[in-house]
Parts: sequence; structure tokens; C-alpha cells
Amino acid sequence: MSTVTPDPATVAAARPRTAAAAPRHSTAEADNLAVASFLLGLPGLLLFNLVLGPLAITLATLALVRGTSRRGRAVLGLVLGVAALVILVVTNATAHGMLWQIGD
Repeated sequence: MSTVTPDPATVAAARPRTAAAAPRHSTAEADNLAVASFLLGLPGLLLFNLVLGPLAITLATLALVRGTSRRGRAVLGLVLGVAALVILVVTNATAHGMLWQIGD
């Protein structure tokens, strides 16, 4: 009579995951989010404010929540994202919603 031993990978996959066993986000991923927020916030000051501003804010917030080692870069991305939205609001308010007028 032979006994079958289960494969350790199968046993580990069948075991339910607890909060302690859930994978943690790496610091490198948070650092990449911080850099991405800065790189999207910078052109967001001039181009595509409506898209790049909130995207920079979101990525910077995620980077700060996940504990990035590039905290300054994440804060700078957050500030640039907010500044992009402020510029958008100010230019629309002062130009009455029209930034360029073609023709007359």
C-alpha cells in the first residue's frame, strides 16, 4: 500500500490567504509611483491639465500611502498636480471658458 504525498505547491495554493499572508507592496513600486506622479505633474502645468493633474495627485497619494522612500518627489508630484488644476480653473475663469479664439 503506497501513500500519496501531496505536492507542497498545491497545498499552499489551496490554503486560504489571511491578511498577514497577503502580499505587501514593495518600496520600489511606491518609488516608481512617486517618480511617475512628478513626471506627469510637470507637463500637466501646461498641457492636458484636466487629465494629468488628477493623475499626478492620485499617483502621489498612492506613493505616500505605500511608504515611498522618495517622499519629496511624491510631495512635489502632489503639489504639481494641484497646481495644474488651479491653473486650469484660473485660465478658464479669466478667459470665460475660451482659451483660444480662432477667426474673429
